[in-house]
Amino acid sequence: MTRATIRCWYLIHKWTSLVCTAFLLMLCLTGLPLIFHDEIDAALKAGPAVQGPGSSGDGPGLVSLDTMLATALEKRPGEVPLFMAFDNDGPLTTITTGPRPDAPAAAMTMQIFDRTTGRAVGMEDESGVMPFLLQLHTDMFLGLKGELFLAAMGLCFVVALVSGTVLYAPFMRKLDFGTLRTTRSQRLKWLDYHNLLGIVALAWMSVVGLTGIVNALVTPITKAWQAGELAAMTAAYAERPALPPARYGSLDRAMVAARRAIPGMNPQFIAFPGGSYSSKHHYAVFFQGATPLTERLLTTALIDAETGRLTDAAPMPWYFKALSLSRPLHFGDYGGLPLKLLWALLDLFTIVVLGSGLYLWLGKHRTPLDARVREVESGGRLEPVAVP
Repeated sequence: MTRATIRCWYLIHKWTSLVCTAFLLMLCLTGLPLIFHDEIDAALKAGPAVQGPGSSGDGPGLVSLDTMLATALEKRPGEVPLFMAFDNDGPLTTITTGPRPDAPAAAMTMQIFDRTTGRAVGMEDESGVMPFLLQLHTDMFLGLKGELFLAAMGLCFVVALVSGTVLYAPFMRKLDFGTLRTTRSQRLKWLDYHNLLGIVALAWMSVVGLTGIVNALVTPITKAWQAGELAAMTAAYAERPALPPARYGSLDRAMVAARRAIPGMNPQFIAFPGGSYSSKHHYAVFFQGATPLTERLLTTALIDAETGRLTDAAPMPWYFKALSLSRPLHFGDYGGLPLKLLWALLDLFTIVVLGSGLYLWLGKHRTPLDARVREVESGGRLEPVAVP
């Protein structure tokens, strides 16, 4: 690699790293507790866990969906249903309501019910520490602008990883892998820590960076699905006025039609008419696979909310599947506690890499760029000397 090429890659690595470091530190620090969000949520909940069959079933021991919905609306007079979410492992059902079908998230209310008894067991608390960290992690409380900004930071991070890897090869040409020159200068010691931890966690950081970019694009991806596949599936209803909630038909009848169209899968949630995951006329029933491999891949059945008849059913498009698969991969949320512990360890490695990179930059502002390039070119043998 020529000196000019090394210089170019060095500048790319330097500036892409500097642009995103502060925000990546925030993402790593907020992401660490979010890796264990299930365990933290379970520890914060009072009382024993509710036992029983999965609420996504349709057995005789479960209260009907229409009864569940009526109970939820009685507790929130004047509101309309937005979502009904199911649990395959227990009897809890979450019903989300709001003042209008297109209500923003801040205006939504989530009630939790036990479907074996039909009784409310609590409210979903969106004001706690974990929801705060999640929103800070996903959009910094800035909505779409925050999502797009963090996607750009994720892109800078991936470019910094690529450029750092390109520079690592010539820098380590004359050094053994894992060399830590702790007996020499403080800077060299931290440079070796930075390089070693960076290369060890490279694959993980690449995966988390790329999945983070995909997750940050959730709003554009959803809008693309609405404008494309969803619009095509409901083209016959395009000229009709929005269906008012007073004319919504039976949920149980709609679920029967959806299960008939998509057999062998479990319903994950129902999106009611007027929201971002449905048309203005349909119950959108989202089904997930019954195996660990397919449970993240969704298939949608659109049921006319007034008549209860099937309009169409189709798997989600490839870009939505990429979003669905990137969410658990980003937080290590698919392999149980051992994988989460590994994710947490690699997250700590990344914090050290980012912190050491910032330390190296702050301590080298008087060192000429050419000296840095010669250090890489020499295979780590020459340590640049600061200008007096």
